[in-house]
Amino acid sequence: MAIMNVEQSKHTKMSKNKEKSTDKEPSSNINIGIAQDDRTAIADGLSHLLADTYTLYLKTHNFHWNVTGPMFNTLHLMFEVQYNELALAVDLIAERIRSLGCPAPATYSAYAKLTSIPETEGVPKATEMIKLLVEGQESVVRTARSIFPIADKNNDEPTADLLTQRMQVHEKTAWMLRSLLEE
Repeated sequence: MAIMNVEQSKHTKMSKNKEKSTDKEPSSNINIGIAQDDRTAIADGLSHLLADTYTLYLKTHNFHWNVTGPMFNTLHLMFEVQYNELALAVDLIAERIRSLGCPAPATYSAYAKLTSIPETEGVPKATEMIKLLVEGQESVVRTARSIFPIADKNNDEPTADLLTQRMQVHEKTAWMLRSLLEE
C-alpha cells in the first residue's frame, strides 16, 4: 500500500508540474529591462508568429510531398528549401519566447487557436499550392509586423531584430512564389 501512495504522490507532483508548465505567466525573477506585463504581451504576439510559422511549415511540407504536374521537380525542391527554413525559424521564435520568461506553445491545438493561416484540406493542384503558400507567407509577414509596436515601445531590440529577419525572409519567399504564377 505504501508503494502505491508513493507512486500516486509522484503522479500528482508530475501532474502539477505539467499544469505549471502551461501557464502563460512569465518568470517574475527576470530583469532584462522589460516589465513582466510587457514581456507577456510580446511573448503572446510571438506565440501567434510561432503558430503561423509552424502552420506554414506543415502546409509547405504537405505540398512538398504531394505536388504533381509539369513543375514537379522545381516545386518539390523549392518547397523543401522553404520548409527547412521554416523548421529553423520555429526554433528561433520559440527560444525568444522562452528568453522573455514565457512558455512557448507547442501543441497542434494551441497552434490551431493562435494561427491566422487556414488549414488546407485535400491536395490542391500545383498552381493552387503556390497561391496558398503566397497567402501563408504574407500572413506571417502581417503577424510579425503587428508585434513591432509593443517590441518597439519596450526597446526590445532582440525581438525587433527577429521580426525584421522573419519579415525579410517571408516577403522574399512570397515574391519568388508569386513569380511562378506570372504568365
